[in-house]
Amino acid sequence: MSYPAATSPAAAQAAPPDPRRWWALAVIALAQLMVVLDGTIVNIALPDAQRELGISDVDRQWVVTAYALAFGGLLLLGGRIADYWGRKRTFIVGMAGFAIASAVGGLAQSGVELYAARALQGVFGALLAPASLALLTVAFTEGKERAKAFGVYGAIAGGGAAIGLVLGGVLTEYADWRWCLLVNIPVAAIAVTAAVPLVSESKAHGDTRYDVPGAVVVSAGLVALVYGFTKAGEEAYGWSSAVSLGFIAAGVVLLAGFVLIERRSNHPLLPLRIPLHPSRGGTYIASLLAGAGLLGALLFLTFYFQIVLGYSPIRSGVASLPLTAAVLATAAFATGMMTRTGPKPLMVAGGLVAGSGMAVLSQIGVDTAYATHVLPGLILIGMGLGLLFVPLSNVALVGVEEHDAGAASALVNATQQVGGAVGTALLSSFYSSSVTGYLESRTPSPELQFEAFVHGYSTAFWWGAGILALAAVVVLALVRVAKSELPTDAVVHVG
Repeated sequence: MSYPAATSPAAAQAAPPDPRRWWALAVIALAQLMVVLDGTIVNIALPDAQRELGISDVDRQWVVTAYALAFGGLLLLGGRIADYWGRKRTFIVGMAGFAIASAVGGLAQSGVELYAARALQGVFGALLAPASLALLTVAFTEGKERAKAFGVYGAIAGGGAAIGLVLGGVLTEYADWRWCLLVNIPVAAIAVTAAVPLVSESKAHGDTRYDVPGAVVVSAGLVALVYGFTKAGEEAYGWSSAVSLGFIAAGVVLLAGFVLIERRSNHPLLPLRIPLHPSRGGTYIASLLAGAGLLGALLFLTFYFQIVLGYSPIRSGVASLPLTAAVLATAAFATGMMTRTGPKPLMVAGGLVAGSGMAVLSQIGVDTAYATHVLPGLILIGMGLGLLFVPLSNVALVGVEEHDAGAASALVNATQQVGGAVGTALLSSFYSSSVTGYLESRTPSPELQFEAFVHGYSTAFWWGAGILALAAVVVLALVRVAKSELPTDAVVHVG
């Protein structure tokens, strides 16, 4: 038996609780864990995948970017599909599709096949993530129960990344990098099989038209922008080439076109009243910049561990764990402090602290020690993340009407993913240009290639530090939210 979705707070209170809701939480949590794991588990496997498939240093970022672009660009549409088509149905299709895409990636014989599989994962992830969150919202309507359910969901979002780092190392070292993708198949099979009897269907009613033109234009604009940044980093093109500038310009024009479409649409994918609120708008810009600076730069840490320091995949995963530990510890602190200081001081401090951690990482060398040069940077970045993202997720919902809450929440995730995609492409371009310039101006030697790599990593970390500092400046200039204005039932996302 299925229970209908509650369409108002009063209806939610009147509807009887689903007796299978805690079992449903276990299924949804398993799906969330799979999606979170996929983000970090692939990073650890990437050096091995790059070698086996013959992927160039410039193109390897597409393994990360293809997923983030598809996921972030389609997340808002995925939320609408889940609401209108049915959240359980969308959840099951998202899980099954994610597993199929993972199988394609795990069996890929070329870089292009792997990029396509990762993009397909992003498409189905854009269905799965909002459906999961909506199912929890519908199943848990009582305040304390909802807090517990979202606490489990949030803990997986924060701690799952750490599990992914270690599991990715184990699978890459003792099995094969392909199992970092193939492992999703049995997980998805279990989740789909359990979801059929345990998860109740729900959907929104009334006018259920989709903004397909908006989804197509914004996705095309993001792809063009990232492709332009990628070409700018290739030696054959560069930042002044007509190809690079043409794609970047096309991306900007398409994104401007998306804004025009949303202004005129009766059923916009993104109602512009959500981001045009000054404090919320500043928060979304900060989220975009944070995703660009952090996800873009930290990818290079994996390469530094495995290529320069010679760490095994397992050791690389374990070496990254202090960042996750710092995030979780600081997030708990930020949650308590937010009611005392308000969100703005924490967000500004978070951007600056994370940026300082990135600046510390920029001081790495070929022979520097982990304890003196990497560990302090990871701890500072983790502390900054916890301070930034806890209040950010709450400010994003300030003043949002009930019918816009889903789109506002999805926009936070979308900006982080899109920021990560754009940042990865942009910083990869800076990295490639930096390595090329370093090699051109020096006499070849056996050590020179590693020195060039490290110089490129340092450049990426410096740019990441600057982008995070810019996020703090945006918050300082635009966010004007008192602690009394924060939503009392906001869902806290960490990263």
